Amino acid sequence: MELTFVIKPFDQLTPFEVYAILRLRNEVFVVEQNCVFQDADNKDQFCFHLQLYRQKELIAYARLVPAGVTFTEISIGRIITSPEVRGTGVGKILMQHALEQSYNLFGDEPIRIGAQLYAIGFYESFGFEAAGRIYDEDGIDHIEMVKLNSK
Repeated sequence: MELTFVIKPFDQLTPFEVYAILRLRNEVFVVEQNCVFQDADNKDQFCFHLQLYRQKELIAYARLVPAGVTFTEISIGRIITSPEVRGTGVGKILMQHALEQSYNLFGDEPIRIGAQLYAIGFYESFGFEAAGRIYDEDGIDHIEMVKLNSK
């Protein structure tokens, strides 16, 4: 499986990339997870968009968020894989690249995420630790997690 990463700030995304990103986010977060929420949250414009393609198909995505946009710390959000590639290791590849790119872009600073509770073990495998109580976000249990540095 030949994979290609593309990373761009919002103002450099093509209309086709924006469409693919929004389509994948809606496919999983709205339809699959049956969650009605406002995905267009006015944060995309300040972020870098990490896209993972298999040939011309977007199969995974993460939003790299500068400090001060979502949390005081830098963040990674909208972490997503297409249902058709789950269980293949693509999520791990995406997350490792998202971490590397976040450190390259924003420095070796703590990264805070709002993780869906079922995925806590996945994020712990990358060095994230729970940092707070479980909270409901759009009908899904979440928990904030922090990774202190790139080591």
